[in-house]
Amino acid sequence: MYIAREATKLWRKVSAETAAELQLLLEKWQLLLAGLVFQYIHGLAARGVHYLHRPGPLLQDLGFMALPELGQEKGYLSESVFTFIFISFLLWSFHPFIYHSKRFYTVLLWRRVLAFLVASQFLRIITFYSTQLPGPNYHCREGSKLATLPPPNSALEVLLINFPRGVLFGCGDLIFSSHMIFTLVFVRTYHKYGSNRLIKLLAWLMAIIQSLLIIASRKHYTVDVVVAWYTVNLVVFFVDKKLPEMPDRTNGLSLLPVSSKDKDGRMKEELQLHKLDSRMRDEVHKLLNGNTVDPTDRRQRVQMNGKHGEDMNHAVSDATPNGT
Repeated sequence: MYIAREATKLWRKVSAETAAELQLLLEKWQLLLAGLVFQYIHGLAARGVHYLHRPGPLLQDLGFMALPELGQEKGYLSESVFTFIFISFLLWSFHPFIYHSKRFYTVLLWRRVLAFLVASQFLRIITFYSTQLPGPNYHCREGSKLATLPPPNSALEVLLINFPRGVLFGCGDLIFSSHMIFTLVFVRTYHKYGSNRLIKLLAWLMAIIQSLLIIASRKHYTVDVVVAWYTVNLVVFFVDKKLPEMPDRTNGLSLLPVSSKDKDGRMKEELQLHKLDSRMRDEVHKLLNGNTVDPTDRRQRVQMNGKHGEDMNHAVSDATPNGT
């Protein structure tokens, strides 16, 4: 019975949170869709530069000298770390649907994340199309059949990107690392909106380990990783200042707008989110108490137990001083 009761409460909480997020999604879907479409454009650009790639001798690299080469058989290590970071962030971004600690709305969080990714990827496309370096990865070196792509037979061959093989075995899209873009955006986002300090430290440590593994796997030159570190951090810093701050749901109050330009629109948005959050808190309060008390009825009870109740007691004691 306890499990059934808790499962019912959880289901109602998830349903209430889903309804709130869907309402936000209906309002913000254009920007989210634009961010997702740009992910395809970024993949298309990376596929296109592969046709321009020409293999050559490896460039002199300080990271290659300092870190031992892992080899092809251990190249999965960097991908495993990246997959762990990606899945962990994805699951954490949806935790408000289950846990009581709600510091953000998932829709607004991902709109912010996609803005960081798009800005960083746009700079990345400009950079790797400016100069094509000989790829250090094993399938991009001289003698490999995948190092140079033959001219496409049709536009459809380019548009389909040969997913996922074309993504895993791409060449030429070096400066700067796409894996580090996602990693640093996720880590910085959790650093700002996460609540566990230990996990924040571990996240930054994972980003450092990811950087070293990428170089040791010879998937990127050291310059690709170094440029990603300062470029992505600067992009997130400046884009974050331009975006309106998300409302903090911890105490039910929204943060002030960051600029007077979007003050009116931001105040309207925060008012809608505050009303939405108030209704959800009332619903959760009902579920935690195991009843369906109407809020107006609850206010009446508070009044009966408050000042008005004290006045009635004084009236009774004055009328019957002997307690009879």
